Amino acid sequence: MTLVAANVCPLCDRPAATDFCPACQRQVQTCALPPAVHTMKADGYALLAWGRYGEALKRAIAALKYDKQLQLACPLGHWMADTWLATPSLPKQLVVVPIPLHASKQQQRGFNQAEQLAIHFCDQTRLPLARQGLARQQETTAQFGLSATERSRNLENAFSLGSAFTQQPPRHPVLLLDDIYTTGATIRSAAQTLRRRGIRVWGAAVLAQAIMERSP
Repeated sequence: MTLVAANVCPLCDRPAATDFCPACQRQVQTCALPPAVHTMKADGYALLAWGRYGEALKRAIAALKYDKQLQLACPLGHWMADTWLATPSLPKQLVVVPIPLHASKQQQRGFNQAEQLAIHFCDQTRLPLARQGLARQQETTAQFGLSATERSRNLENAFSLGSAFTQQPPRHPVLLLDDIYTTGATIRSAAQTLRRRGIRVWGAAVLAQAIMERSP
């Protein structure tokens, strides 16, 4: 008799028929933002965020990035796409550009989590994907723990135009895609790099937005 190994949920190590066990999938999906606040304007561009950064979604992103659980990019990217497709009045013609990692960090990690999310997001939305639309030309300090001002300074001149756009700019505006949006410094720097080269940027789609608590 042949024994078939069961999938294991990367968040709780319990048996799972799919990428998450049912309990953890429910917990991650409770982090989804209400439809009324999925989209907003930030620094002159549109922002679509699938969920609130914290709790089970934070653990899922950490499992994807640091535990190399690449299979999680599929449901997470598809949930982002479902929100995109269910949101009315969004542009139909955009080119998706994932936020790149510096070559040394990508080599160390083995993959770019934003690119992995973008692959599955584009598979569902049918938007074209330009994996090399941007390049990370500077190895920056990790953004975690930096203030908003320090984040902006850390990312000055961090990006350059990637090989996909150096010879032929895209015909349609760009939709940047990343895993986490905190202060917007990364998206802002990437958008400025493209705009300086005359490339239109519609906005960004992110898996998780860090919701800042207001002081009483």
